[in-house]
Order: sequence, then C-alpha cells, then structure tokens
Amino acid sequence: MTDTREVICRPHPSRGLWFVLGLGAAGAILAALRMAYRGGLPDPWACGGLLAASVGFGCLYRATAQVSADVYGLHSRTLLRRWSRPWHDVADLRVYMQYSRDGYDFRRVSVLLRDGRTRRLPLPWSTAVHHRPDFDAQLDALRALHRRYGAPQSSHVPVISYRAAGRGSAGWLVLCVLLLAGAGLAAWSVPSAGAEQRAWRSAVPCTTETAEHGDCLTTLPAVIARTEVGTVKGRSRLYFADGRPLERLSISREGVQGFQPGDSVELTLWRGQVREVTGERHVWREHFTGAGDVAVMAAACALAAGCPGARVLLRLRGRRLPDDEVLPSAGPFTGALAGTALWLLPLCYLHPTTLLTSPVAITWAAAGSLATLGLLAWAWRATRVRTPGEATAGAAEAAQEPSGEVFLAASFLEHTDYNPHGSGTHIVLGDGPPAVTPHPGPDRFAAKRIPVERLTVKDVRRARGGDGDGVPRSWHVAEVDDAGRPVRLAAAPADLIRIIRIIRELGGAGNHRDTVKSGR
Repeated sequence: MTDTREVICRPHPSRGLWFVLGLGAAGAILAALRMAYRGGLPDPWACGGLLAASVGFGCLYRATAQVSADVYGLHSRTLLRRWSRPWHDVADLRVYMQYSRDGYDFRRVSVLLRDGRTRRLPLPWSTAVHHRPDFDAQLDALRALHRRYGAPQSSHVPVISYRAAGRGSAGWLVLCVLLLAGAGLAAWSVPSAGAEQRAWRSAVPCTTETAEHGDCLTTLPAVIARTEVGTVKGRSRLYFADGRPLERLSISREGVQGFQPGDSVELTLWRGQVREVTGERHVWREHFTGAGDVAVMAAACALAAGCPGARVLLRLRGRRLPDDEVLPSAGPFTGALAGTALWLLPLCYLHPTTLLTSPVAITWAAAGSLATLGLLAWAWRATRVRTPGEATAGAAEAAQEPSGEVFLAASFLEHTDYNPHGSGTHIVLGDGPPAVTPHPGPDRFAAKRIPVERLTVKDVRRARGGDGDGVPRSWHVAEVDDAGRPVRLAAAPADLIRIIRIIRELGGAGNHRDTVKSGR
C-alpha cells in the first residue's frame, strides 16, 4: 500500500442504478415528445416523464462522481463541480458518520483543511455492512498517500459521530431559538387568554341593550337530526333538523357520543359562535384555553429549549477537544430541567398573571430558583471533561484493596480468544485470575481468563467516535498491546485504573510504568 502512487474511487456498480438512469432518460424523452406534441403545454404524461428525468439526473450525479489522489494531491469530480487540493493543504482525512432511521450508519470521508474548513467527499461512502471493507480499504489507501506526500495531524482515523466534539451544533441552536420564540409568543398571549376566559365566565344572558355588543349569551332551541362520530383524529359533528339554527356543529368526539338523534337541545351562542350545547342527558361546553394553560405551555417550551441549549453549551465547552473525542452526556442538564419543571409548571398554572405581584408566587419562585441553581451547578460539575489523569484519590485507594470477587463493567472492544465475538461485558477481579464474563456475576460461569502475561498497557485516553456507541460517554479507553496486536479496553475511569493495576501487577516488567496519561 505504501508503494501506491494513485488511488481512484468510483461508485459501486449496481444494476438498480443503471435501471434508474435508463428510466430517467426515457422519462426525459417522453416529456420532450409530449410537450412538443401539445405545443409546450405539460400534461400528466409529461409531468411523469419530468419526475422520472429528475430522479435519473440525481442518480446520474452520483454515478459520474469520482475521487482520485496522486502524488500532487486530492481531486474530486462531480457532474457539476470539480475540486482539488494539494497534500500540504490537507490537514487530515476523517470519517463523517451519520445514522439512518433503520439503525444503519452512513459513512463518508471528510477532509480537514489547514485553514480549519472541512469538506465531505462524494466518494468513498458506505451505507451497508458489505460496503464497509471497500470503504475501509479506499480510506486506508488515501491516508497512505497523505502520510507519504503530506503531514497528517493524527496517526489514527478520526471518526466524527453525533457524539463527537467536532460535530456541528447549528441544528441544535436553531431548534433552541425556535423553542424560545414559541415560549415568548405563548407568554405574550397569556393576558389575552386570561381576559377571554374571564369574559366567558362573567357573560350574562342578552337583553335589548346588550344584544348588539355580542358579549352576552344567546340561547336558541334546536333538534338533533343525526350525529357523526369521527375517528380519533377526525372531526365529530352534530346535524340539526331543518338546518336550524345552523346545519351542523363540529364538537369533540366525547361530546357527540352523549347525544342521540331526536334530542331537543339548547345552543348557547357567545360572540357569534356556539359555545355550549345543553340536552336533557348531556351538556357539551367548549374548552377555553385559560391563562394558566398558556403559561404552562410557555414554560414547557422554555424548558424544552434547554435540552438543545445544553448540547450547544457542551460543544462550546469542549471546543478545545480533538474533533473525534466524545463529549459528556447532556443527561445531567436534562435532569436539572426536569427538576425545574416540578416547581415551575405548577407555579405558572396557579399564578399565570401574578408572578411578580403575589407574595406567595414570589416566595415560591425564589425557593425554586435556588433549587434550580443547585441542580445546574451539579450538572455543570457532572459534565466536566475528565482526562485520564484526573482519577480521585479516593477511587485510587479503593482500587488498591479489593475484597473478594468484584465484577466491573468493562469490555474489550476487539474480538480475541478471551473475548470471543465481543461478548464480554464485565471483568471479574479477586479470588482468581482476572477474567472476562458476559454477565455481572455472581459466579464465573462462561468466564474467559485474561492472559495478563502478554498484555502491555500503552496509553489511556478518553472515548472517541471510532470506539462505537456501545462505549458510554463517561468511560475511558486503554490502548493495550496483546503480543503485538493492538486491543482496546473500555471502562469507567476508576474501574479502568483498578484493572490496569492488576495487569501491571500480574503481567510483567513491560507493564511497570506510568500508563495513565492524557493520550491526546
């Protein structure tokens, strides 16, 4: 691979791709003929042909894409654009990974330039498991050329997943702004909602003087001709005999089920609309969204905006991390927001318009705000970036004196003879040699002994995007040499220190050195 002087990446050959291309060409010809026959006026056949032509053009764009690399640099060619950069302008070649709805990951090559800009190449790409070997081989060939004629920033392949620090946060920022805008709009409408609800509750029957204003109640008799019960999402209606005083009325599904054809009812009108239907056995009233409901909606939108806001905050906080390192989880901030909702939502519902005037509301808000500040301080501390050298003294002391057998949640990320098919989920220590088990205990059933005599811990680092989603965000990863083969061991920081200490004690001279370092 080091002798390769040129790499060319082309799309995977596919019969389906060529079929769609032929269908698109046929659609373009059909649309041209039909429009020429009708004097430029499109008909359904011409529209169908144009649709097929547009799909074929999209497939043609992908079919004609090509990425090549040689001694001079990296070159990309598509149907509409050409792009080229010399190797000295390329800082790194990375994997940009996205997830589809069916659980598969979509991988592309991302180019990091020296000026900090990034560009995703059209090829190579991988959407299925059987494409992965070709993708990895082409990426390795491109990186080999980059190492030979350029100066890569990283010795490993950086993987930019959705958990990595290098992933953009524009989408989360837009979502946060939209939710805050919704919260502001709902808060602005709280007074008007409260005024409308109070006006409905204080409305009185119309008199000669008040009938022309429309704020009074007018009652009209009616007879139900038939009812129509809609689906859960459909509309339900009441139909009235002779179309008087109106032909039909849309109400809730539960309200329609309380009436029967032939029932005599009274319709109560307020501000020109039917607000109440009263019968002998059932009464339906239109629900008015009160000030408390709108205030709760505004508070809920503001709290919901905190979730994408927390993700943006974590990405800003980890902006100095390598792009492929995994960021801490936003779960603690979500917990703080949930704790805030416990006191904020009831407060908004009970005091929607008196938050700044009622002594009870002010005291409630002050106590709740102090609790929220405490939760946010805890979340800030819980989501700090912990480097491998920051293990606490208490955890180190606890790791020195194991008592009996202890099952630690840890896993080797590679398939080995002591971790067949990556099935190990725990490592057992004490009362015997260290072993990998597919369960948390309490016995050593199906345990595989770890050959510590041939293991040498090289480095300890934070989790990266290439380690997979199975590694929790708070875990650290040890780079281990297994008789010349590199393997990775992932565990919580304190548990990893404990396992490393056992490997050093039982392994050999090669392990007797300081292995807990940054690894950046």
